[in-house]
Amino acid sequence: MSNKLKVVVSRDLGPDVMPLLLDNKELDVVVWPHNSVCDRKWLLENAAGASGILVMLSEKAKLFDAAGPSLRVVSTMSVGYEHADLKELAKRNIRFGYTPDVLTDAVADLSIMLALMAGRNTKETTEIWPNFVWSPFAFCGPQLSTTSTSPKRTAGFIGFGRIAQATLARLVPFGFQHCLYAANPSTPADPAADAALAAKYGVRELRRVLLAELASESDVVFVLAPGGPATYHIVDEKFLRAMKRSAVLVNTARGTLVDSDALAKALHEGWLYGAGIDVVEGEPKIGADHPLVKAPRCVVLPHIGSATTDTRIGMATLAANNLLGGLFGKDMPAELNTSR
Repeated sequence: MSNKLKVVVSRDLGPDVMPLLLDNKELDVVVWPHNSVCDRKWLLENAAGASGILVMLSEKAKLFDAAGPSLRVVSTMSVGYEHADLKELAKRNIRFGYTPDVLTDAVADLSIMLALMAGRNTKETTEIWPNFVWSPFAFCGPQLSTTSTSPKRTAGFIGFGRIAQATLARLVPFGFQHCLYAANPSTPADPAADAALAAKYGVRELRRVLLAELASESDVVFVLAPGGPATYHIVDEKFLRAMKRSAVLVNTARGTLVDSDALAKALHEGWLYGAGIDVVEGEPKIGADHPLVKAPRCVVLPHIGSATTDTRIGMATLAANNLLGGLFGKDMPAELNTSR
């Protein structure tokens, strides 16, 4: 009988990271052998007797009964953890690791890219090329940067954590001097902290507002709040109707925050100018007939917010080190407190 600790990994983490696990002589590593979403049946069968399991956001991390009492740690290669049962993890005293911070800059970069792509209507311009007729105002949309004739830009953020603030920092060189944000209603407003952030990022205005004001005053709305029941369809028909007709909506957080049908309707009827979407409710099962895929002036990407080589290696390394820390009773670089 082997004394090695069994670990199950739901995706090959690549040549830069897998040696952290495969070369460890104290581990018996079982890896999903295909470059695809891990089969649930395979995962449940192989979880039996595992001391540690490393999963992706696409896998439900509810493997407790399948693994049995040997399970010590679950590590996810994601900053989100809505696929994990935190209460059950705490109840069974199973440690849980995730990968925050590593992807902040990559997602902020993509948020700016989507704002530009949506505002410049790259969806329709790339689809029509090269069969088009030029005219002076063909394909014209809102300009992200300020101009001499339009000197004010306001950014609105639903959620104002690390990624939102990194996005704001990238907007300042475009001339954005006004920032509005909506935050968790259970947290008190802190004007002093807002003033300090305004000074840090060099903007004239930075303040917390209600969703109605954020919708009506923002030139670009960035959806960057956590998923879950509290934020489900926070961007709904009411919110979209309140937006400027020249505004752009960007969602690089979770698909569930935006009502897809309402957004498609808003784009068809011109309630806002455009949208840049990296996450869609129901993904990855999104086909060519999805309302947002067919909507005008809507750029849809396949959840690539963290898809840079540097970021993915960083996330995978952090996930592997979280797993190792949990297995051997050591500090985990990014452990979530599941008892809160």
